[in-house]
Amino acid sequence: MSQVTAPISHADRFYIGGQWVAPSSDAQINVIDSDTEQLYFTVPEAQAADIDRAVTAAKEAFDNGPWRWLSHQQRADYLRALGAELQKRADAIGQIWPREAGVLHRIAQYGGAGAGQTFNAFAALADTYQWEEPAKPSAGQFGLLVREPVGVVGAIIPWNGPMGLISNKVAPALLAGCTVILKNSPEAPGEGYLLAEAAEAVGLPAGVLNVVTADREVSELLVRDPRVDKITFTGSTAAGRRIASICGERIARCTLELGGKSAAVILDDVDIEATARTLSAAECMLSGQVCSSLTRIVVPRARHDQLLEALAATFSQVRVGDPFSEDTQMGPLAAERQRTRVEGYIAKGIEGGATLATGGGRPKDLEHGWYIEPTVFGNVDNHSVIAQEEIFGPVLSVIPAADEDDAVRIANDTIYGLNASVFTNDVNRARQVGGRLRSGTVGHNAMRTDFGVSFGGYKQSGIGREGIHEGLQYFLETKFMVLEGKPEGYENTAL
Repeated sequence: MSQVTAPISHADRFYIGGQWVAPSSDAQINVIDSDTEQLYFTVPEAQAADIDRAVTAAKEAFDNGPWRWLSHQQRADYLRALGAELQKRADAIGQIWPREAGVLHRIAQYGGAGAGQTFNAFAALADTYQWEEPAKPSAGQFGLLVREPVGVVGAIIPWNGPMGLISNKVAPALLAGCTVILKNSPEAPGEGYLLAEAAEAVGLPAGVLNVVTADREVSELLVRDPRVDKITFTGSTAAGRRIASICGERIARCTLELGGKSAAVILDDVDIEATARTLSAAECMLSGQVCSSLTRIVVPRARHDQLLEALAATFSQVRVGDPFSEDTQMGPLAAERQRTRVEGYIAKGIEGGATLATGGGRPKDLEHGWYIEPTVFGNVDNHSVIAQEEIFGPVLSVIPAADEDDAVRIANDTIYGLNASVFTNDVNRARQVGGRLRSGTVGHNAMRTDFGVSFGGYKQSGIGREGIHEGLQYFLETKFMVLEGKPEGYENTAL
């Protein structure tokens, strides 16, 4: 099996202060191909000195550089240029993402186009967002609400969908006028390097974007640094709790997009076979390594066995294998420890008395790679481990409900509230039941997430929202200016 080289420049360095700089130590992170289990590429592992250098560069760029004082339209021009550069690197993203996380190449090849669209969409807000607006003060002659950049931002990215998540954090932060330290995941640093290459190519001012890769202990230094005004994090709820507690100690701003255990509420009027096909296909995305996956399938008790049988039939036919093969429907998990984690949950499901309808092991025809069989459990107790804890793999739990009210109760009986869906032929029932679900997104007859509008969760699924419509506000601070007259540009404004 021949060695594949990652299409990354300067993989031996960090991007700090507008330059590719040598790391402070010889510590390295090996990125392993999830299909071949071979070494794919190596990057330096940031230490305390590297984090300090990156924060110093971002702080200097925010306090004394030109970025903060450019017009929003000028910053938008940079965003469009970054988006164009990322689109040029679509082939590189298509090669890196499957090997890092197991996503299918036919999905990954559009990662550059998606990133470009995100940067362009945020750039368009330069002309339409209300950066400032008049407001009548209780005292004084003229009030002005001004929305300004929050400051230095630490963006911490997970391994499952790096480029999309990078884009939805970095683009709004830059448009707002913030400077950024992007902290890559150790399992998937490649996309962060591609963004750094793009920043260099467009001449982004020094220190506006800084890119490092670190493991959890050193990453915490970024969260603790008083010079970092805001943390934006996507990852596990356990890590989110830690970040939130640290930010709380120093009253730092934070946006957290965390875990999920999302429910698909199946009402009594649906086509069971069609529903099973839809749910099975959705769970193939990134081998179930998606925080918003519909993994709790809540169904009327009278239709439980029928749906379980249908899901077992469709999910067991999913073709698992090489993510670069056109015939493959589901690739590997991202890492050996991730497969071990999923296998542990499957064992707990069996021990807990749930019915294993299909899957549960490793595909017998695959000699290498971190693969797991698509797995379906039935007769799952909603209080069991597999129904309450995020597995982050292709494991579905079918849970019987007594009636519609019971289904809503079960769906809401979780610490999470990221995503949900209602399956019914009646759009009015979908709206009614969806309105009762405590979830940041509710779909109808499908798994739906939309970063073009809003993405984020209730309860322990996070704090704040990301997305084109809702995400920008979380990188801004609001200042109310009370003036004894009307400033330039507002001479004819009536309050």
